[in-house]
Amino acid sequence: MPHDPSLALATDQYELTMGQAYWKNGMAEHKAEFHMFFRTLPFGGGYAVWAGLETLLGYLERFRFSTEDMDYLAGLRDNRGEPLFDPQYLRFLDEMEWALNVDALPEGTVVFPNEPLARVRGPIIQAQLIETLLLNTLNFQTLIATKAARVCWAAQGDPVIEFGFRRAQGLDGALSASRASYIGGCAGTSNTLAGKRFGIPVRGTHAHSWVMSFSGEEESFRAFAQAMPNNCVFLVDTYHTLEGVNRAIVVAQEMRQQGHEMVGVRLDSGDLAWLSIETRKRLNAAGFENAVVMASNELDEYLIRSLKSQGAAIGAWGVGTKLVTAENSPALGGVYKLAAIRPPGGTWLPKLKLSEQTAKISIPGAQEVYRFFNADGRFMADAIVEEGEDPKQVEKIVDPNDPLRAKSLKGHRQAEPLLAPVLVQGRVCRPHPPLDSVRDRVTTQLAGLDPSHLRFENPHLYPVGLSPRLHARREDMIRAERARMHPHPPDSP
Repeated sequence: MPHDPSLALATDQYELTMGQAYWKNGMAEHKAEFHMFFRTLPFGGGYAVWAGLETLLGYLERFRFSTEDMDYLAGLRDNRGEPLFDPQYLRFLDEMEWALNVDALPEGTVVFPNEPLARVRGPIIQAQLIETLLLNTLNFQTLIATKAARVCWAAQGDPVIEFGFRRAQGLDGALSASRASYIGGCAGTSNTLAGKRFGIPVRGTHAHSWVMSFSGEEESFRAFAQAMPNNCVFLVDTYHTLEGVNRAIVVAQEMRQQGHEMVGVRLDSGDLAWLSIETRKRLNAAGFENAVVMASNELDEYLIRSLKSQGAAIGAWGVGTKLVTAENSPALGGVYKLAAIRPPGGTWLPKLKLSEQTAKISIPGAQEVYRFFNADGRFMADAIVEEGEDPKQVEKIVDPNDPLRAKSLKGHRQAEPLLAPVLVQGRVCRPHPPLDSVRDRVTTQLAGLDPSHLRFENPHLYPVGLSPRLHARREDMIRAERARMHPHPPDSP
């Protein structure tokens, strides 16, 4: 995570130039409401896991301009070599009282396309300035938490250790990935800095370099056991895997005589299914039934699932590169759109973004999100409604991308609001739950989904839609805006 106490410049330049344009046009006192959401689920999956909220709130509480920030901005020049920013605007930024309110879903919630995950309301310049940092934080951690949940689901209860530090996208990427991976279900991380910062269990033993630094493999195992007698997972594939297993057993027998137990062995190459089965046989025959067989080597949810289907005798999984880099879906694509604006002393005016692509037409106005549950307690659908709308009156939802698709909500057992205040007037308004509680929430949330939504291939789409009232408002605004843009449509041929 960044260590600079000032994070106000963690934004794109156009946020600052728009801020000056708002200021110069007398809009600095306008209030705005922005919604963060995404349009497409990552990994071709059926859900995403919402993560990064606590990190973001920590950033927002200290989102202030420092003297050094002001000096830097004052030194920027436009295309004519003149100061890019008006000194009076910079003074305005420097003296600005931060007054943003943020409502968001609880971290660890399973989420779906188009629904507002975070709702930002406050002075338009402030709401604009945090866009980049908000999207950077929430997009990445949600992506990695989702990948971790998929990997852990494939492991079917076996512990998964996140091993991705050295392959992650920089130090911040590594720390954020470790945090998000733990939220998604991983049992620990190799990243000791993440362990210190977030309280995540840390795991690790030795690498091939340790074995290679000795004249023989058995000698290296024995030396490691003497140094770390209660933390021995021997890496056995430096030379010949099954011979390495045999040597590990010899050293484990010596350890047992001295009152210590080998934790297990790790396989990092070769035919992991066959080698794990043969390794398990040898460990059991030698009386080490409790020693774990751990596997690593470019694992992801698909390979773990395949190894499971082959009867692999693997009891723990070290997953690195393909987890922390979200290899086959490298970005979530969450967006941050203006939904409403209010001039001083005026009323809220809903705002709509049109597009030639139906999926990119925004949803206007202040919104709430409700999750509906069916009779057996599973998640039934999520409804996006107008702020203040009674969910008990919502009997169906309409697909925002296809108005001919609707889902009835009749027979639901209850409806639960998902958005709740997390930041009031620029200050965190409630303690964030411990990371273990967030991780437990993911488990509970996934259990609330029908198994058809958990499939890796062609998952059943979870219903998310607009209330009829919000849908009608949106359609009216689309028609009105298109009529305004094209008041005289061409004659029909």
